[in-house]
Amino acid sequence: MNSPTATNKNGYILSISIIGALFFIFGFVTWLNGILIPYLQISCELTNFQAVFVAFAFYISYALMALPSSWILVKTGFKSGIMLGLIIMAVGTLIFVPAALLRTFPIFLIGLFVMGTGLAILQTAVNPYITILGRRETAAVRFSIMGICNNLAGAIGPLILAYYILNDGDAFVANLKSMEQSAQTIALDGLARRVIGPYIVMTLILLALGIFVKFSPLPEIDEEKDEAADHKPDTRTSIFQYPHLILGVVALFFYVGAEVIAGNTIVGYGLSLGVPIDSAKSYTTMVMITMLIGYVLGILLIPKVVSYHTVLIVSAVLGMVFTISAMMVPVSLTITLPLVNIQLPFTILFIALLGLSNSLIWPSIWPLAIHNLGRFLKLGSALMIMAIAGGAILPLLWGYLSDIWSAHHAYWMLVPTYLVILYYSLYGYNVRYWKKTN
Repeated sequence: MNSPTATNKNGYILSISIIGALFFIFGFVTWLNGILIPYLQISCELTNFQAVFVAFAFYISYALMALPSSWILVKTGFKSGIMLGLIIMAVGTLIFVPAALLRTFPIFLIGLFVMGTGLAILQTAVNPYITILGRRETAAVRFSIMGICNNLAGAIGPLILAYYILNDGDAFVANLKSMEQSAQTIALDGLARRVIGPYIVMTLILLALGIFVKFSPLPEIDEEKDEAADHKPDTRTSIFQYPHLILGVVALFFYVGAEVIAGNTIVGYGLSLGVPIDSAKSYTTMVMITMLIGYVLGILLIPKVVSYHTVLIVSAVLGMVFTISAMMVPVSLTITLPLVNIQLPFTILFIALLGLSNSLIWPSIWPLAIHNLGRFLKLGSALMIMAIAGGAILPLLWGYLSDIWSAHHAYWMLVPTYLVILYYSLYGYNVRYWKKTN
């Protein structure tokens, strides 16, 4: 017979493994947007601004559905809520079938919104698990492990999808220019339909995972116990009376915007510089690889060597350094990557390195922001998930700036974004009351 300690350990490992699988799904579905943006821009004949509505439709669902998600979790519990989120995601991926058959961009956006709705429920349920299943001091390590699962999928997903839908991208675009209007329409209809097979497969996987979670031994969790250092009862009556949470929501909003801009616009940026589609389609994977490096560093360093807020300081400063470097280096300057022998514009390399600076911001902000929320944990988690709307709003601004200026100069908007994160890392995380109390 297993000892209670062994049983608890096995249960912990199984729970973390299930959540790791969920984060893999998050990453796979989320970072497909990096290749969907140029794909839909070609197949649906879109401008830069119109194309980034892919990110808008996906991420705005977090802002609209995060609070309803918290109410759903109160009714269903975390475990059933996870299953429901997976089923809703499956409905969203299935909507891609009629969208592709009709080659209608708004229907693609509806599918993306529904997928984001399912993810909002999942994220609201799963992120508290990561914080609560172990000691708060090691939460960033668990978040980093989940980040590796997320970004490993994010590195693989765009390559798999690109293989099926844009494997002949350069030749397709070149041939398209020489076709008559009727032939172009037929060719674009065929391009749009390439997405049907991959998204049907994703639908089946999401449904199967939902059934698995329903019957898995994943435990339910309850609100975090108050861990205040002075052990005084918390008499606050509103979630808005926790400034460290509200400021964390703001910081997370700008962080997610920066992360999505780096991962979802880098392919289009490469194309604007004249990079062939065959090379540019792997750029989102490069961002994911640098994020993976950051997550590994997080596992090794947090909290043994550095604290959460120290990591935030370093991450924000690196984000500004990489952004300014990408803007200042001549776009014609290239570097030959070792081993793979690929020439890469230096400016693209610095945008890819934003994955490194972004990687540990989410794992650091979450435990700092939801600390000591007590009975407000579910609502606080929902507000944090709402901040993912930054991935909807800020890329739209990037798309607008890239159309009126250039894709290159549009990245300047990331500098104030990292300044907001720097403020939270230096001061905001430690503000417990909006004003001093006696």
